[in-house]
Amino acid sequence: MKTITAEAIHNRLPQETIRQGSLFGALSDDCINFVLEEGRILELAEGEKVFDSGDKGDAFFVVLEGSLSFVKLHHGQLYNTRDISFGEEVGFVAMIALHDHAGYAIANCDTRVLEITSDLFARIHENYPFDFGVITLNLARDMARNIRKLSNALVKNAIKY
Repeated sequence: MKTITAEAIHNRLPQETIRQGSLFGALSDDCINFVLEEGRILELAEGEKVFDSGDKGDAFFVVLEGSLSFVKLHHGQLYNTRDISFGEEVGFVAMIALHDHAGYAIANCDTRVLEITSDLFARIHENYPFDFGVITLNLARDMARNIRKLSNALVKNAIKY
């Protein structure tokens, strides 16, 4: 895993493309630039972990290129609970709940992610209050979609009474 610059991402992804990601939808150019400049952009090779189970949940990660899988350990078994693609995040639930990560996120291919720490999240709130509201709505919408997918999977695999 190595860190790359915001400039390297901007050379690969124009602002209009970045804005198409679910987290970045409807954000101002200034806020997007702030987050890319102040966040840490990580480049992962296939099979590298962004975080591991039990790591402190003090940040979340947005996929800029590539994809991740979230894998949870339960009763000695590993379960891939979801895949995360462009513009989607992983780790927000642990960060906002003040929990350690309950699983690990692993790159499915060469992948670039933006790390948004709890400190950076607070600074977005301070410097871009309107955009912070938009980001919060975008995160809530993505969580709701994930809850729907997981509840559908539970129903599909449930034992009927």
